Amino acid sequence: MTQNHPSTWRVAVIAFDGMTPFHLSVPCLVFSGRPGADARSRFALTVCGADPDAPLATSAGFGIVPGHGLEALLDADIVVMPAWYDDCRPAPPALLDALRAAHARGACIVALCLGAFPVAEAGLLDGRTVATHWALAAELARRHPRVKVDPDVLYVDDGDVLTSAGVAAGIDCCLHLMRRLCGADAANHVARMLVVAPHRQGGQAQFIERPLPVSPSDGRLSAVLDWVTRHLAEEHGIDDLAQRAAMSRRNFTRHFRQATGTSFKQWLLAQRLAHARWMLETSDAAVEVVAQEAGFGSALSLRQHFRAALQTSPAAYRKAFRQQAPQFAA
Repeated sequence: MTQNHPSTWRVAVIAFDGMTPFHLSVPCLVFSGRPGADARSRFALTVCGADPDAPLATSAGFGIVPGHGLEALLDADIVVMPAWYDDCRPAPPALLDALRAAHARGACIVALCLGAFPVAEAGLLDGRTVATHWALAAELARRHPRVKVDPDVLYVDDGDVLTSAGVAAGIDCCLHLMRRLCGADAANHVARMLVVAPHRQGGQAQFIERPLPVSPSDGRLSAVLDWVTRHLAEEHGIDDLAQRAAMSRRNFTRHFRQATGTSFKQWLLAQRLAHARWMLETSDAAVEVVAQEAGFGSALSLRQHFRAALQTSPAAYRKAFRQQAPQFAA
């Protein structure tokens, strides 16, 4: 990965005629901010288009002038394709060539929502598992049979290429990348400033069945989950938690799945891994202590789960995080 400073990353966001302003705003909100205000100041963001001087219309009726052409991809560390046309039309050759060249040079490619279509057309998703908006996941798979499309997940991190589902999942994906580069504290602070959830697992369902109106059971469930995150070192059984929430086991399991889109076991593992990563990033605690406080019980268990989820060891993660930001491994 090229970078102009050990703690600064160049981000190029590709705009196109007729795009939805919200899609363009997602990477801009996450990766740009006031100098020195928070982790966003560690990113230098540029919005670019095929013609830097030509106004681009948006679906909201106003226009934008990118000010930079696709040459901005030449020295970008991160290239974001924030969306694409709803009809999934072929991308122009100049855009495909620019994407291929950026990736070959070592840039991280981030395809949000339908942005997966031009990135797949460039051949950068072949052999990978990817996410996109669920409504057009089947079309992406039909057009690109060498791409494994998962229609259910929020986002997929494949090292040097990240893909996300639609709209708000793009925020989750960008925050995940910031967390990977700058650490949990930095990403959590930016999430608080944006008033969004600090971390949603990529494997969480794209759309969550949520009955309306919200029942008193939802409030009890929320209180129990908050209690669990403050007591990760303890053992947690569904029967005990259901009792704490004043629900039957069946109702607790059903409400949990509706509220989070995942199982309690998967959710708890994600919380424990997130806490372990935070401790490794911000403290000098021994791996054994991290394992105990995060609820893994032993250093061996922590190492096994860490390896399975992050393809590295706790010690290597701490060393890499403190020496320099993680590289975009191919």
